[in-house]
Amino acid sequence: MKNIHLFLLLFFFNLLLKSLSEKSNGVCVSPGGRFPPFSSEGKSPRKVRDLTLCRVFQRKTCCDVTHTHSALLSIRKLASTGEANEECLHLWELLDCSICDPNVGVKPGPPLICPSFCNRLYEACSDAYFSMDSIRQVLAPCGVGDFVCGRASEWVSNGTELCRAAGFAVQPTGSSGLETSCYGGKVSLDTIAEPWKTSQNRAPEKDSQSGLLDDFQQWLRDMPFTEQVSWAVGGLVLTAGLFFMSKRKSYSQRKNAAAIRAVRIRKLDVDAGRRSSTRTIKKAGSA
Repeated sequence: MKNIHLFLLLFFFNLLLKSLSEKSNGVCVSPGGRFPPFSSEGKSPRKVRDLTLCRVFQRKTCCDVTHTHSALLSIRKLASTGEANEECLHLWELLDCSICDPNVGVKPGPPLICPSFCNRLYEACSDAYFSMDSIRQVLAPCGVGDFVCGRASEWVSNGTELCRAAGFAVQPTGSSGLETSCYGGKVSLDTIAEPWKTSQNRAPEKDSQSGLLDDFQQWLRDMPFTEQVSWAVGGLVLTAGLFFMSKRKSYSQRKNAAAIRAVRIRKLDVDAGRRSSTRTIKKAGSA
């Protein structure tokens, strides 16, 4: 019992520290431009279970189904009327999913894309068909209802222009050779490469116990700091109270057991005394 209470005590502290750490890493900031605002604006990236695309980021993201559904429609257009090849589809999906990367969602402005990724995108999609979205004023995959469609190479001449025309920001070429602060560089793509393949090959698994714990942790993260502290302190007080009650209960049980044993001993002594008196009386009568 003592080990259980110690575990609860450590559990409360761990949740609080984890929550504070995640809050210090940034909160979701709506990018503006062609992207819908985040419903989690001002909150830490969190787990979302109903993403229709970009599921590699579902455990921690600022996105919701609004963002991934529009990306899914874009990929469908590109695959059909856009006549894109497989490499183009894969890279365009990576581009559209950049908004769901938790490291991107906590930064203001459109997603900052690495120039090397934009160059790969242009090479793969230069022959695919695009049109100008009149509402959002960005270059988008050609749809059935679009009147003016042309190959990407007819709209733009390089990768940087393609990413910018699609509504994204591009990191200046000479600012960082390592491309660690932008999306689509080797560092960022290596971290999602294997999970991305897994998310494409099988449907997401649901673990009720894991989901319950994730929901509890998310509830704690969304709680204001003062309430977190109060809740954690309350949890510690509750744990300490349970520990004290268990100790008291254990002491009471031992005390009651001792009293019962004492009563039994007294009863045995009384019974023994009575038997001894009976034998004495019988001996006197026979004499």
